[in-house]
Amino acid sequence: MSSENEKSDEPEQLALIRETVRKAKVPRAKPRTWRGAALAKELPVARVVVNKGALHLDQFFDYAVPEELDGAARPGVRVRVRFGAGAHQVKNGRREGGRLIDGFLVERRATSDYSGPLAALADVVSPEPVLGPELLGLARAVADRYAGSLADVLQLAVPPRSAKAEGRPSPAPLPPPRAPEPGSWTRYERGPAFLESLARGGAPRAVWNALPGPYWAQEIARAVAATLASGRGALVVVPDGRAAGRVDAALTEVLGEGRHALLTAEAGPEKRYAQWLAVRRGAVRAVVGTRAAMFAPVRDLGLAVIWDDGDGSHSEPHAPQPHAREVLLLRAAQDRCAFLLGSTSCTVEAAQLVESGWAQPLVAGRDQVRAAAPLVRTVGDTDLARDEAARAARLPTLAWQVVREGLKSGPVLVQVPRRGYVPRLACERCRTPARCRHCAGPLEAPEQQELRCGWCGHGAPDWHCVECGSTRLRAQVVGARRTAEELGRAFPAVPVRTSGRDHVLDSVPGRPALVVSTPGAEPVAEGGYAAALLLDGWAMLGRPDLRAGEEALRRWIDAAALVRGQAEGGTVVVVAEPTLRPVQALVRWDPAGHARRELAERAELGFPPVSRMAAVTGAPEAVEDFLAAAGLPADAEVLGPVPLPVVRPGGPRRPGDPPPGEQWDRALVRVPPGSGAALATSLKQARAGRLAKGGGDPVRIRVDPPDIG
Repeated sequence: MSSENEKSDEPEQLALIRETVRKAKVPRAKPRTWRGAALAKELPVARVVVNKGALHLDQFFDYAVPEELDGAARPGVRVRVRFGAGAHQVKNGRREGGRLIDGFLVERRATSDYSGPLAALADVVSPEPVLGPELLGLARAVADRYAGSLADVLQLAVPPRSAKAEGRPSPAPLPPPRAPEPGSWTRYERGPAFLESLARGGAPRAVWNALPGPYWAQEIARAVAATLASGRGALVVVPDGRAAGRVDAALTEVLGEGRHALLTAEAGPEKRYAQWLAVRRGAVRAVVGTRAAMFAPVRDLGLAVIWDDGDGSHSEPHAPQPHAREVLLLRAAQDRCAFLLGSTSCTVEAAQLVESGWAQPLVAGRDQVRAAAPLVRTVGDTDLARDEAARAARLPTLAWQVVREGLKSGPVLVQVPRRGYVPRLACERCRTPARCRHCAGPLEAPEQQELRCGWCGHGAPDWHCVECGSTRLRAQVVGARRTAEELGRAFPAVPVRTSGRDHVLDSVPGRPALVVSTPGAEPVAEGGYAAALLLDGWAMLGRPDLRAGEEALRRWIDAAALVRGQAEGGTVVVVAEPTLRPVQALVRWDPAGHARRELAERAELGFPPVSRMAAVTGAPEAVEDFLAAAGLPADAEVLGPVPLPVVRPGGPRRPGDPPPGEQWDRALVRVPPGSGAALATSLKQARAGRLAKGGGDPVRIRVDPPDIG
C-alpha cells in the first residue's frame, strides 16, 4: 500500500473513532458529586438512612436524585452517599465532599425539610429493594425499645449483599398446602383447636408447654402448615443450628420441598442471602432459622414461633442487643398475627404473658405428662453424707444403680455443669439466697471482705436468714463432682462419649454408652436415653444471678426430656437438695407452676419482667456524670453504682465485660410497669447528647440485661 493511500484512510479512521466515543456509555459512578447534572423531574429528593450507628445521627438524611439514577433509586434499595460534608462545601448549588458510605433509600419526596443545598446520591448499589416498609417499621420499634439506633438494627435485619445471589431468580411460589391433621397435637387439651384457628386465618396467641420427647419439631411443622393453608406466611426462630435442622427436617416431611427457607449462619453468606431474597420476593412463605431470622421479611406474616425462649442464644450480642422473643412480640402486635412461644420448660416472661391474659396456655393434662415424662429421683446433701459409697467413690449409690440398670437397655446421659459457674451466698441451714434488705439484690463477700449488695452497694453486717433466722452462710458446692474420667473408671467396659463447647454431638446411637455433656449440648439419642444423671446441682443453683433457679430447671428439663418415659423405664437422678423449689418442680414436672411462683415473688420485690431495668456501665466518673445528666423518669430508681470485677489481661471475656485491667462500675435503673418506653427514651437522649458533645469516657447502656445478679 502506498503512502498516499495511508493518508487518505486517516480521516475516515478518526471519524470512526469519534463516532465510537460518542456512542460509548458514560459510567454513572464517575461523577460522584453529579456536578451540573440535572435532577429527577419527579420526586427529586431521596430520604436515606445512612449506615452510621451513632445515636446523635439516628435520623433520616435528604439527598438529591440525579436524573440518571431516577429509575434505579426506588424505596428499599441500597445506595452510596457522601456523608460529612460541611455547609460551606457548596459548588453550583450542590453540597460536595465528605466520605462515601452505604445506606438505604426509604422514601422519594418532592421537597426536603432541609432548607440548605443537598448533596446528590453517589450511586445505587443494587436495584433490588431489600428494605420494605414493614421491616423498616419493625426496625424502628426495636431501636426505640432498646435505646438504640435504626442503623444498628438494620445491620442485624438485612444480611450483607451477594451480587451472585441477586442475579439468580427465585423459584415460583407454590400454592398453599392442605391443612394438616392434628397428629400429636391431640395430646394437648387445646391443640387441635389451635391448629384449626390457624388454618381458618385466625390469630391465636399461646404459651406452649411441650411434652418431653422428640415430637416438638413435628408439632411446630404442623402449626406452620396450618398457617400456610390459610394463605399466610410463618416464621420459626430456634436457639441453635441443631434445633433448626430438626425443624427443617420436620417441615420437609410435612410440607415437602420448596415451601420453606432455612436461615442459619452455617449455610454461608451467599446461600443464606439467596434464601433471604426468596423470602423477600415472596417465593417462600415459611422460614425457620436462628436468632437473626427474627427479622426475616415474611410476606403476610400469619404466625410467629419462638422455641425455648430462655436459651441465652436468643439474646443478640451486638447493639442494641435485642432479644428474639421481644422482637417477635413486636411483630405479632405490628402484623396482628398469631404467636406461639414453646418450650419444654417455662420462663417467667412466658408466665407473665399468660398471667396478663395476652396469651393462653397450651398444655397437656396430667395423665399425658405422667405418661411422657421420666421418673425423677433426687440425691441431697443429707443422702450424700450418709452414703459411704459417695464419700469413697464420689458417686452416690442411687446414681450408680440407675446408671447400671440403664446401660442394660440403652445410652445414659450425664449432665455436668460447665466451668465458670460461681455459687452465690445462701443460708447454710435452709439454702435461702442471701439478699439485700434495701433493694433485694444478691449479697457478696468479695475476697472474704464484709458483706455488701451486688446491686446497690449497701453493706449488710448484721445479716440473718429471713426464713430460719440463721446467721451462717455457705458459698461452696457441697456434693459429688463427677468427670468423664471418674465415670469411665466406674464403668470400664462401657464407651464414654463427650459433648461440649468444643465438640457438640447432634445425635448418638441407641446402643449402651455413657454420654457426658455440658448443659445445652446434650445430643439426641435414638429411641431416647434409658437414664440420665444431673450432677452438681448446687453449681447451677448457686449462680449469682436472678435467674439461677429458672435456668437450672430449664437445663434439667431439657436434658430429662431426652429420656424415655416412665412407662418405658426412663429414670432421672438429680444431685441437689430435694426441698428446693426448682428441684420440686422437676420432680413434679411442673415448670409452669415454678414460673408462676417466681413471677409472684418478682412482682412483690419489683424485679423484671414486672419492672423494666437498664444497666449503665463505664468508668466510675463517666457513669456518675451520665446519671446526673440523664433526665430519668420521676419514678425511676437508681441502684448502685457498684464496681464490676476486673477482667485479667489475656483471660476469658464475655460480651459487655469492661476492657482488661480497667475498673468499671455498673448502675441499674429500675422503673415500674408502664414507664419502660420513657426510660429507654431518656437514656437514648442522654447518650446521644453526650456523643454529640464528644465528651468523656464511653458509657454502655443495655435495656433488659439478661443477667442482673
